[in-house]
Amino acid sequence: MEFSRELRADVLSGRITVSFRLWQRPKVKTGGRYRVERGQIEVDSVELVPFSSITKADVRRSGESDLESLRRRAAHAGPISEDTLVWRVAFHPIG
Repeated sequence: MEFSRELRADVLSGRITVSFRLWQRPKVKTGGRYRVERGQIEVDSVELVPFSSITKADVRRSGESDLESLRRRAAHAGPISEDTLVWRVAFHPIG
């Protein structure tokens, strides 16, 4: 999985443990391990959810300050409305 440069340290430290992706189909799988710079993450779950279902806890776990910041980051692949389906990817760093 690719992460913006400014997020990578937080992903590897475990401060970021969820990501929302605007993919046509999942590009990762549960149990899969993926390189992030010099470390790795393991995917815990992958599920398709409406954007409107994202909780405040998931916003914090994604490293964003609010839902609109998360929407802007995820929308680089296209516009996101409340009913847009996004992939919720939960993961943890492998030490």
